[in-house]
Amino acid sequence: MNDTTTKPRPLDGITVVSLEHAIAAPFCTRQLADLGARVIKVERPGAGDFARGYDERVDGLASHFVWTNRSKESLTLDVKQDAASQVLDQLLAKADVLVQNLAPGAAARMGLSFEALQERFPRLIVCDISGYGEGGPYEQKKAYDLLIQSEGGFLSVTGGPGETEMAKAGCSIADIAAGMYAYTGVLSALMLRDKTGVGSRIDVSMLESLVEWMGYPLYYAYKGATPPPPRAGAAHATIYPYGPFPTGDGGTVMLGLQNEREWVLFCEKVLLQPELAQDERFSANFKRSENRAELRAIIVEAFSRLSAEEVIERLDNAPIANAHVNDMAGVWAHPQLKARGCWSEVDSPSGSLPALLPPGRNTAFTPRMDPIPALGQHTDALLAELGYAPGDIQRLHQQGAV
Repeated sequence: MNDTTTKPRPLDGITVVSLEHAIAAPFCTRQLADLGARVIKVERPGAGDFARGYDERVDGLASHFVWTNRSKESLTLDVKQDAASQVLDQLLAKADVLVQNLAPGAAARMGLSFEALQERFPRLIVCDISGYGEGGPYEQKKAYDLLIQSEGGFLSVTGGPGETEMAKAGCSIADIAAGMYAYTGVLSALMLRDKTGVGSRIDVSMLESLVEWMGYPLYYAYKGATPPPPRAGAAHATIYPYGPFPTGDGGTVMLGLQNEREWVLFCEKVLLQPELAQDERFSANFKRSENRAELRAIIVEAFSRLSAEEVIERLDNAPIANAHVNDMAGVWAHPQLKARGCWSEVDSPSGSLPALLPPGRNTAFTPRMDPIPALGQHTDALLAELGYAPGDIQRLHQQGAV
């Protein structure tokens, strides 16, 4: 096997400056760092990225922050002070990418709009991440993940069947979607710059990112078609049986059928009721979906005599797609992740921590897995790199500029 630890990474030599907080922008820039980019995270002196204070679940560090901020350098700057703005300008003069998800309009008021920056730094790529994007009646509206889940229609298809039984995603899905489109947008902008020699602007909105992911429910309700996708809890809204079922030992098994061949196998090899495959109530998917209450009762009764592992064994032998319903402890201990060597370690202000290797492995290089920075950890070193003498650095600290 080739040693990839010393091989070049795709973004080696690329410098990213990020005015970021919370999830969307940090998730984007962490992935750029995974590929070798140098990411300089600009934080507020004394407080930093407010995600640092969300909780203390990871040996005293915040879970969100640990997840999205490895392999970065932390520089504290009070960007409202002239002396700090000069530092930021010097950084941008050497940078390839600026990423920001400040409040709407804040970057432009600081002179950090793409139009203002392109005049001075024509090769600079600017990625602006916001809740609703530039322009339109929602441009200045505050946006958090749950609010975008609501505006983007996500909550209309999650939760239980009752009108008020909506449920948010258990992770920051709108932030993650925006972070992913920002990440791929920066990569494509770097490729474009190789062809044109100049930078470009990427305008990423959380709303558009999540609505793109709502493509199936949107088209299912095309031209006001009714009923729209119903809330179905953890089950599938239109395919049945597809979802969680209880077992006799108090466990739960997730299973899913996709076609009529699998329905016959499910009746024969899992339920041990081959005659059920000919029952007119269940002879097609739309009939099974319409009569799901009756079919669920049959499945639950059959599973009540079996443990979760016995049900999974029958499903595997059929074969019918299935899954354990893992909690977070189950994911930490997942045998597939362990067998594929998916876990690495990163250093942090609290010591060594486990970290999942980035999905999408490349045989030519290993991803960067460097420490999670303490607030302002790299401030003095970065200022020295920019040519500031020790006395100048001390004065900037005294002024509260850094």
